[in-house]
Amino acid sequence: MAATRPSEGAALLAEARAAFRREFGSEPALAVSAPGRVNLIGEHTDYNAGLVLPMALELWTVLVGMPRSDGHISLLTTSEHADEPKRVEFSVPTAEKPLEPGLPRWANYMKGVIQHYPAAGPLPGFNAVVTSSVPLGGGLSSSASLEVATYTFLQQLCPDSGAAISRAMVCQQAEHSFAGVPCGIMDQLISLFGQKDHALLIDCRSLEIHPVPLSDPGIAVLITNSNVKHSLGSSQYPIRRQQCESAAKALGKKSLRDVDMKDLEIGKELLTNLEYLRARHVVSEIQRTSEAAAALSSSNYLVFGRLMVESHNSLRDDFEVSCPELDQLVMLALSVPGVYGSRMTGGGFGGCTVTLLEADVATRVMQHIQEQYKGTATFYLSKAADGAKVQPL
Repeated sequence: MAATRPSEGAALLAEARAAFRREFGSEPALAVSAPGRVNLIGEHTDYNAGLVLPMALELWTVLVGMPRSDGHISLLTTSEHADEPKRVEFSVPTAEKPLEPGLPRWANYMKGVIQHYPAAGPLPGFNAVVTSSVPLGGGLSSSASLEVATYTFLQQLCPDSGAAISRAMVCQQAEHSFAGVPCGIMDQLISLFGQKDHALLIDCRSLEIHPVPLSDPGIAVLITNSNVKHSLGSSQYPIRRQQCESAAKALGKKSLRDVDMKDLEIGKELLTNLEYLRARHVVSEIQRTSEAAAALSSSNYLVFGRLMVESHNSLRDDFEVSCPELDQLVMLALSVPGVYGSRMTGGGFGGCTVTLLEADVATRVMQHIQEQYKGTATFYLSKAADGAKVQPL
């Protein structure tokens, strides 16, 4: 049993260029890419101003295009999973006529970035084709990779006027206002600033980024897609966020980042039971993430794996965002010798698990899961990759 190998950037670029020629009758002049991500540990902590430890994946969104002079924008996606229509056209936004979200949904992520882009001068119209190897709805941040690819493309058309870190904030704002998802800022930061052979410890309060080496050839990161996405996911995410904000307010804190376990136990009577459980996950997860970054830095994979399992159990029991399929995938992975740790990753209610294991047992783990998992899993083996970049044509 072999993992689905990440699509090579060159193959994705060739696919996008061919689609552009078919659709627009010419060669594109510009090309950019932005990666998806997997979060090794630190789940549902980013919107609580906490710590996260993601790595950029060898899975990319590629965008090719060229400017046009009539003030119109034409976008095409090659994804068979995106909603119809696959091509949309609209005018460059103005103060009098801003862009608004609508259908198709896939275009909203791009529209939001275009609307909020801090252009240093007039933004021209353009034709663009987007293609991606980041699975949609799998918890590997296909949305952020599309937003960051769009931002990086716009930079080639017209320089931006903001600081580097503000690029992530613009992409986050696009997802809030155009996709209606109150996401944290982790996904956009890792897609922009990912580093080859490193995970990034990101402080979502200060936005400080600390690279953590992840280059040991004897270690592998296996992502297993459950290929399920329960409908609860989209509705429960904002509820979890509201519960966290409510718990912090009841404890007299700006965010749960300002709460430690002692504070939480002292203030337990101020919280509803659900608020207490949600806060206990976040507070303990921030501490786990700090400890996990230290363990990874010293190549202590046993400790890192234990923290991954503790994270999954907390997400399952206190935050209640796991599901039977994810729980089974974690259990199956942990039953194979050579696996250090496994956990759900992403928003929850489906999507993927991430497993840290010895590289030479990866095939055995995949075979075991494929034989025992009640659904159909898809596997990705990926090294830590670089963030967004301009691609030569």
